[in-house]
Formats: sequence, C-alpha cells, structure tokens
Amino acid sequence: MWGLVRLLLAWLGGWGCMGRLAAPARAWAGSRGHPGPALLRTRRSWVWNQFFVIEEYAGPEPVLIGKLHSDVDRGEGRTKYLLTGEGAGTVFVIDEATGNIHVTKSLDREEKAQYVLLAQAVDRASNRPLEPPSEFIIKVQDINDNPPIFPLGPYHATVPEMSNVGTSVIQVTAHDADDPSYGNSAKLVYTILDGLPFFSVDPQTGVVRTAIPNMDRETQEEFLVVIQAKDMGGHMGGLSGSTTVTVTLSDVNDNPPKFPQSLYQFSVVETAGPGTLVGRLRAQDPDLGDNALMAYSILDGEGSEAFSISTDSQGRDGLLTVRKPLDFETRRSYSFRVEATNTLIDPAYLRRGPFKDVASIRVAVQDAPEPPAFTQATYHLAVPENKAPGTLVGQISAADLDSPASPIRYSILPHSDPERCFSIEPEDGTIHTAAPLDRETRVWHNLTVLATELDSSAQASRVQVAIQTLDENDNAPQLAEPYDTFVCDSAAPGQLIQVIRALDRDEDGNSSRVSFQGPLGPDANFTVRDNRDGSASLLLPFRPAPPRQAPYLVPIELWDWGQPALSSTATVTVSVCRCRPDGSVVSCRPEAQLSATGLSTGALLAIVTCVGALLALVVLFVALRRQKQEALMVLEEEDVRENIITYDDEGGGEEDTEAFDITALQNPDGAAPPAPSPPVRRDVLPRARAPRQPRPPGPADVAQLLALRLREADEDPSVPPYDSVQVYGYEGRGSSCGSLSSLGSSSEAGGAPGPAEPLDDWGPLFRTLAELYGAKEPPAP
Repeated sequence: MWGLVRLLLAWLGGWGCMGRLAAPARAWAGSRGHPGPALLRTRRSWVWNQFFVIEEYAGPEPVLIGKLHSDVDRGEGRTKYLLTGEGAGTVFVIDEATGNIHVTKSLDREEKAQYVLLAQAVDRASNRPLEPPSEFIIKVQDINDNPPIFPLGPYHATVPEMSNVGTSVIQVTAHDADDPSYGNSAKLVYTILDGLPFFSVDPQTGVVRTAIPNMDRETQEEFLVVIQAKDMGGHMGGLSGSTTVTVTLSDVNDNPPKFPQSLYQFSVVETAGPGTLVGRLRAQDPDLGDNALMAYSILDGEGSEAFSISTDSQGRDGLLTVRKPLDFETRRSYSFRVEATNTLIDPAYLRRGPFKDVASIRVAVQDAPEPPAFTQATYHLAVPENKAPGTLVGQISAADLDSPASPIRYSILPHSDPERCFSIEPEDGTIHTAAPLDRETRVWHNLTVLATELDSSAQASRVQVAIQTLDENDNAPQLAEPYDTFVCDSAAPGQLIQVIRALDRDEDGNSSRVSFQGPLGPDANFTVRDNRDGSASLLLPFRPAPPRQAPYLVPIELWDWGQPALSSTATVTVSVCRCRPDGSVVSCRPEAQLSATGLSTGALLAIVTCVGALLALVVLFVALRRQKQEALMVLEEEDVRENIITYDDEGGGEEDTEAFDITALQNPDGAAPPAPSPPVRRDVLPRARAPRQPRPPGPADVAQLLALRLREADEDPSVPPYDSVQVYGYEGRGSSCGSLSSLGSSSEAGGAPGPAEPLDDWGPLFRTLAELYGAKEPPAP
C-alpha cells in the first residue's frame, strides 16, 4: 500500500515540476570558457506548483515527494540542484544530480501545516546560477488523526423544575484539531449517550434542552447527562469524544405546607409568665430557601387572648408562647387552631395550591403552688399626725389561691420601716402606729408587707403599703428669716424700712394666711402694716432720732388662721445710721466727742506711738554710728592686715612689694608725724582734725540730724580711705587732671571739694563725672 502511495506522490511531483512559464528574453553573456563575443539566449524561469506530503507517514525509507528539473539540464551532469528554506536538509533533502526531493520523517499537520522552500539550479563546476531562484511550498496533507475534545467540560447547568419541554439548559462545544477545509475530518455531530429521555441535544449546535415536562426537584434533583461529539459527520470510522453535563433542578414554590399531624397537645404551668415558650410546631414544606418560609397565626380569638405564635429566625418553626398570666383555678385548658402559610407564593403555580394548612392545638394549664395573693396590687393608707401610739391606720388582706381556707401570716419587712413607726397584726393584717408621727418631718411612709402561708413558709408574697401622714395645725407661724435692717437719720416719716415675710410649716397654714401686728400707740418708733399676702411692711411713723449706741428692737406678733389658731412673737432689729445723699450708710454709731484738752484718747495714743517710734529710730542710728567709728579705730598692734600677692610661679622675694605702699592700710592714728612740706601722697592722714559741730538746739528733727552727721562724715579728713586698699605709686602720674578719687578732697573753708582743674573743661564725656564731684552744671542753652 505504501508503494502505491509513493508512486502517487512521485506522479504528483512530476506534474508539479513540469509546468513552464515563458519569461522575457534577457541577454546573458557566457562564454563557458571560450573567447569571443557574448552569446544571447532566451532564459526561461521555472514556476513550481505546490508539493503535498501526507502527515503521520512513517515508512522504512525516505519518501519521494517531488522532482526539480531545469531546461538547461542536458543530462550531462553539469547541473546541481540546491534546496534551502524551512526544514531543508533536515526534514526535506534533495538529490543534487537528479533534483529528487524526499521527506525524512513523519510530519504532523497540527504542528506545522506547510513549509516554504527556495530551489536553485547552479553550474556544478562554477556554482554559477543557471536559473533564477524559485520559491515553492510543501503542504502537509491532513488525515483524521485527532478526536473531538470538549475544552470546557465537564459542564454544570441549572434549570428550574417544572420547566416546559424544550427549555434550554446549556450549550456544549467540542473542538477538532483536524483541517476543517479538507474532507470531513473536523465535521462534528453531537449525540446523547446517557440522560434520555429527560434531555436532548441539537446535533449541530450542541444545545441541551429539556425533553419531558414537569420534572420535579422533590423527586430527583440532579441528572448526569453524557454527550458525545463524533467527526466525519458522524459516519462510521470517525473519531469521537464525550463530556458530562451535571444538570441541577432549581426549586420553585410548587408545594404547599403541610402539618404532619392534625392535633398538637401541650401543657404549661399556671405560674409561667408572659413570653414563656409552650411548644414548637412545624408544617412540612419540601421546597427550599425562600419558597419554604412560613408564617403562623392563631385563628380562634380564645387562643389569641392567652397565647401568641411567631416564626423562628429560620422561618420554618412556629413558636407558641404565653401571652398573659394563666390561672389554673379560673381555666384549666385552651383549644384553638393554628394556620401555616407560605410567605412567598409564585402565581405560576397557584393551581397547585392552596399554599397553607391548619392544625388544632390543645394547651392544658397545670396547677402549681402559688403564694398568697393580695386583694390589691398596692395599698394607700392615711393617719393624722401627733396621734397616740396604737392608732389604727388600716388593714390589708391576702388569700391562698390554692387553698382559700389556709391561714395567712403578715409582717412588715424591717428595712422598709427602720424607725419602727408602725406595727401589724400577724393574723388579720391591721396596721397601727407605734410612735407619734410628725408630718413636718416625714409625709410618706412606704412599707413592704410580707404575707406567708402558715402551712408553707416558702410561699410568700409582698405588697407595697404607702401611708400618708395627715397635717394638723401644730406649728405657729415664724419669720421667714432673721431681719436686721437700718434707717437713715434723714428719712422722712412714712418711709418703708423693710418688707417682712412669714413662714408656716403646716400644710394648711400657708404664708398667705398669716397675720402681722406691730407696736401700737402714739409713742411707737415704728409701725407694722399687714399686706395680707403673707408679708408685712415695717414703716417709720415720724423722723427718727439721731444715731445711738444700741439699735431698736421692734416686736412683731404673728398668728395663723388654723383651728385652733397659733401665734408667735418675733423681733426685728433696726439701727439708725448716718447716710450720704445717695442713701449709702456712713456710720451707724454716735460720733466721737473731743475731750477737754482738745484731743480724744485715741488721737493722743496715736501721737504718742508715732513719737516713740521716731525716738527709737534716732537712738538706733546713733548707736550704729558710734559702733562704726570704734571699729575703724584699731590699735596699731592689732593691725594684722598684710600685703599678700599670689603668683603661679615662685618670685624673687621682697621686690614684689615695691609697687605697693602699705602705709595706706595702716591705722592713721599710729602714723608718723608728717613733714613740714605738703605730703606727696593724697591719701596720707592730715595733721589737723575738723572740729565736731554741735547739735543745734530745739526739738528733735531726725532729717536735720541725719544731714548734719552726713556732712561731718564727708568733711572729716581723718577717716581712712577704705574705699581703695591698693594704691600704686605710679598711678595717675603724668595726668593733667591729677587723681579723680575723693580720698584727696581738701577740707577748705566751705567744705566744697573740687579738683585742681575744672572738670567742665574736659568735655562732654566727663559731664557726669563733673556733676558727681561738685562741678557746676553747664548753663542751659
């Protein structure tokens, strides 16, 4: 068989290389080694048709697929054929002498469908082209060697249940790698291998559709459909591939709820409070999600009064709870109906309804031990104040509902009556006072009374008893506050001094029912006018007397209108004061009178105190001055001061003291007598002392005395110059103005110190210095 294939390919290749196409004549010089003029010949190019090779061939030797031949080839062996391009030399080889082309290996069209090559005919000796290069194509011819595949499989699809026949579910698509333009290798046909009779598939498009109506999810929710794709148009010998489609039926609300039983029975204890869960019931609905949500309701009014029903958080169960307190002795059972309804109803499936169901409910109330029950939820009692202990306040009562004849014991809880103001009879529940009550101290007393069954102390109940203390007129009216006021001595008669208000602590004796009465008679200094609104006005009947040492005390009588009426007396303090024209107080005491000597005792004491303070100051100043002078006059042998100069390196000895005159530090009294000539240094003690000026006669004047002593100190030349303890012999030499120190000030008559030359001539830089040392100020410009 392969021999026939090779013969067919060789025949096709021969025909492919036989075609010729004339080309324009072109001059071609070629002497082929012989001298002479150039020869002109007509060249004809070759045009190769396509070569074909069947894919997947695996023969024992290279397969001939075609032959190259040129017109210039005379069969002399001088022509050489060359082949270049895609796969040349590896996939395709050429016989240089004959031009036969062979394929060396099996080719796959799906890997590469065609190869482009370049053919040449050259002179074997000189490699000179005999023909221009020509491009040709070798195509790989397809065979049906690839089965169809589903690249997106396996598939998953969803379709609503109860869908009509022909409802589209999904489209599947297969791919065939073979050449769709050659034969039927890639022509696919779809069929269902598994999934009938529920689904069908379009053979050409691969669309899967429902094949039967009313598929019920509650019967079968999921289907596995196997679909096959076969090439060659589905004919025998074609290749095939398959995939699976998992089809899920989505839920629709096509099923009504249904109670699994027609009667539900529950029981609840009578002591269960509102909101207590009685029972849980569920209507079954095979639908899913929102299609199975239900709402429950009680149809009968008898049951809705005592119970209520609601849906749980999942929307499936009905929760039956107590709505109001139950009483076994009043009613022992309840019977009613409950309805369950779908909350979401699809109009397309109303024919499958109704989407609701009804069940009967019976609830039995169980008896339970109950504490005693009071006849009232709370009690409000009242008793007047100031009643004697043992006064009846009221009575409370409770009964045992389980056994009405059972005795009850009553008691007051201690924390509700810490003052022990009340007592209760344990057998009958009567409440009495245990101490007198005062309404003004406490109006309400809130007691907690405990009722306990005599047979069972664990069964007890409590009730609040509010006792109000009723008022009696037992408090006399009083002033609202202590009144201490004043009146100006210049006030006119009839002037209002103070508005007085009263206070009555009794409930019925409010301040508007208090009356006032003040001093009566023509000699009364003040009058009181009742304003009849719980207040009174204190008035001045005539011009007041001058201020006096003690204020006026005005008595005022107050009484109420109670039964019996009570009264009291209060006092208002009024001071007579000297006032300014604007009404402000200057003094509320009598003015101080001068004594016979002209001064009061207080003034004399102040003067004496000031004089004593001044004398003490003078004595202290004199004592300090004397102490200073004694301290300056030191004996010569006690003068232990030395000239100590410290250097960082050792010196030469006494030469260090030559630049300093230590005589300035010695006691002036112990200095040697001066020479007849004027002293060389200005800080040497002068010979004569200035006489001490006597104290001027007359009264002691501290300022004058201080000025006198200061002038003596300034003019005394005997005072040592302690303001400068280091004086050098060469300091100030060569200066035209001499020394500026005050140590050398002369004591001429008049005591006015001054330098040898006027400081005013030194210029403006020394103006301040001239002013300090007595120089005359420059005249004002």
